[in-house]
Amino acid sequence: MDVERVLEKCGNFGRYQIVLLGLYGYTNIVSSLHYFSQTIISFTPAHRCSLPVEDFSENATSLVDSCSYIHWDPDLSFHRESRCQSWHFDKESGYESITTELEWVCDDAYQLAVGQSFFFVGSVLGTIFFGYLADRIGRLPACVITTLTGALGDFLTSFVSSLPWFSATRFMSGLSTDTQYVLMYILVFEYLSPKHRTFGLNIILAVFYCFGLMISPWMAIWLGNWRLYLWAASLPALGVLVYPFCLFESVEWLLTKHKFDRAVHCLKRIAKFNGRHVEDSVFDEFVKHYREKMNRVETTSSDTFMGMLRTPRLRKFTIILFLKSMIITVAFDILSRNVEGVGTSPFLLFSYTGFCYLPAGLTIIFFQNIIGRKGMACASLFVGAIITAATGYLVATLDPSEYALILAFMVGLGRYGAVVAYDAEAQYAAEIIPTSVRGRGVANIHVVGYAFGFFSSYIIFLGTIFKPLPSLFISVLLFIGAALCLTLPETLHKTLPQTLQEGEMFAKDEKWYFFPCFQRRESQHKTESQLEAANNVSTKQIK
Repeated sequence: MDVERVLEKCGNFGRYQIVLLGLYGYTNIVSSLHYFSQTIISFTPAHRCSLPVEDFSENATSLVDSCSYIHWDPDLSFHRESRCQSWHFDKESGYESITTELEWVCDDAYQLAVGQSFFFVGSVLGTIFFGYLADRIGRLPACVITTLTGALGDFLTSFVSSLPWFSATRFMSGLSTDTQYVLMYILVFEYLSPKHRTFGLNIILAVFYCFGLMISPWMAIWLGNWRLYLWAASLPALGVLVYPFCLFESVEWLLTKHKFDRAVHCLKRIAKFNGRHVEDSVFDEFVKHYREKMNRVETTSSDTFMGMLRTPRLRKFTIILFLKSMIITVAFDILSRNVEGVGTSPFLLFSYTGFCYLPAGLTIIFFQNIIGRKGMACASLFVGAIITAATGYLVATLDPSEYALILAFMVGLGRYGAVVAYDAEAQYAAEIIPTSVRGRGVANIHVVGYAFGFFSSYIIFLGTIFKPLPSLFISVLLFIGAALCLTLPETLHKTLPQTLQEGEMFAKDEKWYFFPCFQRRESQHKTESQLEAANNVSTKQIK
């Protein structure tokens, strides 16, 4: 009588799961507003020098570009090249971004890059800390704390006017990046039935995250100022304060901490909420099963994430998940920010391409339970590599003023491929990592990806050498990621590991080329062959 069987009796897709999915959707809106606020506040419109008033003759002329100007006076045989001290910005709908207000362009453009880099420094440290906290005090309280921390960082950012304070507040904001979403993802993952898991996780992500992305540029334009936008983006985070009153702690986490009474209490309340009546004998058998299980193996409270690196198979899985996270995160980040300089308003392009989350989620829903987790991860990376190479080449070679619509469509298509790969990776990694270290495991895998995200700017810089080079580089990485997926086990329709010992033995005899869709065809073919052979034997006997 394990967790999944008890949840079947208590209801693994009832009223409680509907509430859980609703709050998961709300978390996705908060998460999208938080993560992409760094993009919205830093849009840099076209700009040109604002020339100083100087005493030159009427014949004096000036040649002006975005960062410097040359002043030439033929009467005085005088010319001088100077760097701009102020600028005129072609603001869209009057929107004041941080770059236009503080004039962080040209020689001061590095300040924005430095400040945003501290956001990723915070994400690295925050993911480690909150991942550890989630396995110490529970998924639910850690989710609330990390969400409020990120919102506080965004709110404080709205008051800064200098690089040191901007860097400090972006660091605080980055502390909650991804963990607020991942911890809620784990709660939904553990309370949903396996057959509803793909639908529940991905369709909610697709709809609500997409909604948050599509409204954020319009919020910014309506408010007209990056400071007001950060206030509006951080305010919804206060809604997580109601989570402890509506949701229950992870039963699987409670079991790993030997809190059997509290786990039973949560299950009973879920059964009541779902309108199910479950006999006490079921819970008695459930507790007995896990007490015996804990006595047979080393207690899961001693399981640590470092333990995944001590045994050969788990070590291989962990390293591969690290590499995949690095590849997918850097590709996702670059393709998501690629909305400027393609002939379309970055606000409109960011909003419209945000719609790609919905078809990306539907793609996973329709195919993941057919081709399996490994097949979905491998195929998304492989196809994403092809789309990225083609998109990058067209963006680099076509004239934005003449082919704006085509380029916008290709940018959206590239973003779609990145989203499919990113979402497929999230569920796949969570199923491979044992329950006892799932919080820390998922968090550490994500933090390694964010650490590699530091190189995003340098990869983009390769475009100054050869325009298609960044996309070609990402495509090569995605092809490598697709190949790495083949070495991981399939998790579809399997009991997931709860301890490190179970994780080491998980799918041990499985071949690298195993895919559930091919296996079903082989089984069907064998069955048909056996039936045909049996019919032949019967025919011979009759004759």
